[in-house]
Amino acid sequence: MRKDRLYLFTVLSITIVFLIISVIGAKYFIKASANQLIEVQVETSKREANEVANLMDFQLRKNIEKQEVLDHLQNTITKTDTDTWFISVFDWSGNKVCHPNITELGQPVNSDDDLLASLKEKNNSDDLYDILVNSTTEKENFSEVIHIAPVKSSDLLVGANVNINSIRLQMKRLKRNFYLIFLIMGISVIILTSLAVRIIGSKYEKQLELKYTTLETEVINLSKLNTDLVSYKEKKEKKMEEEAKALEKAEEKEAVEVVGNTEVASEPNKKRILTYIRNELVPVLINDIAYVYTENTITYVVTFDGKKSTSNASLDDMYSNFDPTLFFRANRQFIISISAIDKIIKYGKSQLKIVLISKTSEEILISKNKAAEFRQWLNM
Repeated sequence: MRKDRLYLFTVLSITIVFLIISVIGAKYFIKASANQLIEVQVETSKREANEVANLMDFQLRKNIEKQEVLDHLQNTITKTDTDTWFISVFDWSGNKVCHPNITELGQPVNSDDDLLASLKEKNNSDDLYDILVNSTTEKENFSEVIHIAPVKSSDLLVGANVNINSIRLQMKRLKRNFYLIFLIMGISVIILTSLAVRIIGSKYEKQLELKYTTLETEVINLSKLNTDLVSYKEKKEKKMEEEAKALEKAEEKEAVEVVGNTEVASEPNKKRILTYIRNELVPVLINDIAYVYTENTITYVVTFDGKKSTSNASLDDMYSNFDPTLFFRANRQFIISISAIDKIIKYGKSQLKIVLISKTSEEILISKNKAAEFRQWLNM
């Protein structure tokens, strides 16, 4: 359930980010594209007006009557005002003398002086686009003069006109196409992103599940190992109690032979070892030893009550005197008693770390090669 919610939130986040970018980007791209389109059309319309003005000037200089020239042009441009761009002619007084819509003849010219100045000086279409977007005029076939070309040999002016409503429709189609493209892109991005998130998430989940399974197996193994340790310690404690009772009975019957100042026991198996505390000779019961370790070539014997003494024997000699069911040679430095082990912790990939009841300043590590032997020792 959490996984599905995570996927949902991821897709929603990507969708929201894409919508924000699309809204900002669409406005910029629409305006940039519209301005470029209008600029090309404005330049074309200007060139057309200039060519018509030159043609009329040529005809007038060939002594063709002015009215005849206007009549010919009127017949040519009639009903072209429905196009986005068209030509009209007016005199110096500003009255239309030639227009695609004959009802406009004699009417004053519609023009935006600021727009004309902008187009003339800056030669760009930003102002025209802003006028088209912000204009509230709804009159059918409403037009604006955006360029004037004078006929040199007369008082006539040729105007390049733009049909505001027509170009608005052109801009609406441009917007619609852009929004449609962004919509298709958005749907494609969202779908592809959802699939990518699902695929990548599934692979990552499989890796996590594999790690979790491996970790779970290791935890179970460690739990089993610690359970075996507790069980083994209980068994050994009972065995040690029985041995202690047997030792007491054996000591009562023990025959001791004294040769000089040396005491020799008839018991072949050692129950204690001799250690030193400074210059004192101290016997220590083997069953009381928690662990033995070496440091700077000195062998130290630590009992369960925390007392520490030294011995002249090496770890190998010491281990040969110990019961292998009670003591384990963990590494080159430590021999540990089964009863002194508090916890067994997995260390690294395949090593084990032993935590003793008697705290030691160093970590007791069992190597990968010794780990299997240690597990077998616990199951004895």
